[in-house]
Amino acid sequence: MATASHRPLATSTATIEIQQPPRKLPDFHANVKLKYVKLGYHYLITHLLTLCLLPLIAVTAVHATQLNHHDVINLYNHLQYHLILVTTITFITIIGFTTYRMTRPRPVYLVDYSCYRPPAHLKVPYQVFMEHSKIHGAFNESSLEFQRKILERSGLGEETYLPAALHAIPAEPSMVTAREEAELVMFGAIDDLLKSTKVNPKDIGILVVNCSLFNPTPSLSSMIVNKYKLRGNIKTFNLSGMGCSAGVIAVDLAKDMLQVHRNTYALVVSTENITQNWYFGNKKSMLIPNCLFRVGCAAVLLSNNSSDKNRSKYKLLHVVRTHYGFDNTAYRCVYQEQDPDGNTGVSLSKDLMSVVAGALKTNITTLGPLVLPISEQLLFFVNLVARKIINWKIKPYLPDFKMAFDHFCIHAGGRAVIDEMEKNLQLTQEHVEPSRMTLHRFGNTSSSSIWYELAYTEAKGRMKKGNRVWQIAFGSGFKCNSAVWEAVRSVKPSVHNPWNDCVDNYPIEMVF
Repeated sequence: MATASHRPLATSTATIEIQQPPRKLPDFHANVKLKYVKLGYHYLITHLLTLCLLPLIAVTAVHATQLNHHDVINLYNHLQYHLILVTTITFITIIGFTTYRMTRPRPVYLVDYSCYRPPAHLKVPYQVFMEHSKIHGAFNESSLEFQRKILERSGLGEETYLPAALHAIPAEPSMVTAREEAELVMFGAIDDLLKSTKVNPKDIGILVVNCSLFNPTPSLSSMIVNKYKLRGNIKTFNLSGMGCSAGVIAVDLAKDMLQVHRNTYALVVSTENITQNWYFGNKKSMLIPNCLFRVGCAAVLLSNNSSDKNRSKYKLLHVVRTHYGFDNTAYRCVYQEQDPDGNTGVSLSKDLMSVVAGALKTNITTLGPLVLPISEQLLFFVNLVARKIINWKIKPYLPDFKMAFDHFCIHAGGRAVIDEMEKNLQLTQEHVEPSRMTLHRFGNTSSSSIWYELAYTEAKGRMKKGNRVWQIAFGSGFKCNSAVWEAVRSVKPSVHNPWNDCVDNYPIEMVF
């Protein structure tokens, strides 16, 4: 069968002469000059206060060196006469500093995280996927052809994973097999995390689990408490029905809990369950998730203990959540329902990409002032004034978020989602590389995909101390959520990094 061409970005040793049209050197040089002009402007505005203070500091230093003994004695006597004022100011300063230290939000550190890597026998190449779809007998010829085309254009590779229940002939979607999938992925991720951090499960005081479509009783969080014998007073939360952006929501909830409960750990587990949510019908909009969603899970360990700072990987800076549920089109663009034949599945609307763009715009409007340098905010403000007040006919200025972030982890929801983000944020191929490669290697693993992308960046050795990471995810409802992290140190890939044995094969060029 015809498939998308996937090949490593490697240069051939053979030399091939290809006649190309001459480059437009003036345009190239103009672009280079414009780039350096903008970088110079950015540097000037960022350090404007320092540049203005330098002359003042120099003048003060010169005057200080010219003070004689008599001037120093006069200054000392002047302070003695105003001893009460000086004492009062000092006391107020100490009280204010102490109050600030006691009431400020406590830093939240990401000690480590783990992404589950399924066993090799769960891989589902295109051919296996199509053969099993035919054997199941639930799909007509039109649906089979539709799924084949989606697979070829999806950006998924030949090594993604499906649960064991869907490899069986016939498929075995039951409560028992769904529990088995949940235990396999969650316990696998948590086991690796506990091994790498050497944290005693009894020291975990907060547990947040998110899984949209599988909600058994007892809950998934209770399943984890039982497995690892977590302590009796642990604060547990089980988030359901919140879509692919629930991983960021879970981090936000854990962060809030860590402000209340001091000196403890929070365990966040993000996953999705496919076994009972495979669609066995012929409605086209509900067949797309079958082609995109794959097995995955991430376990994240957070801490508010200052003693964990030196061994942690990241510090949480911001979480911004946007809910678009007030709009009916956005609310129904990712919708679980039954088709006319009674088959349950998740329907993806044709309006999904326009909803993503609208939710993204709202989210970055809030996020921008928190992360963008003053130079970008000034350009945005001047553009706004020119358009709204002076009525100039100019395009709205899109802030350059590449000035605020070093790495981007865009939810690998599908090739179209990544393309939309690349276009709207004017990102480069390298910026979206972690997302495209995660989609290719692991598929859409729902809320855990942003962690596989972060693991890819680490495996490539690109994460340096002080680097900022933007995790952004979209989910049903409709929601757009962002988390911003700063690397506490230069991060090396962990022993359990899911990319360890294959990262040298990436990036892969995908031709459709």
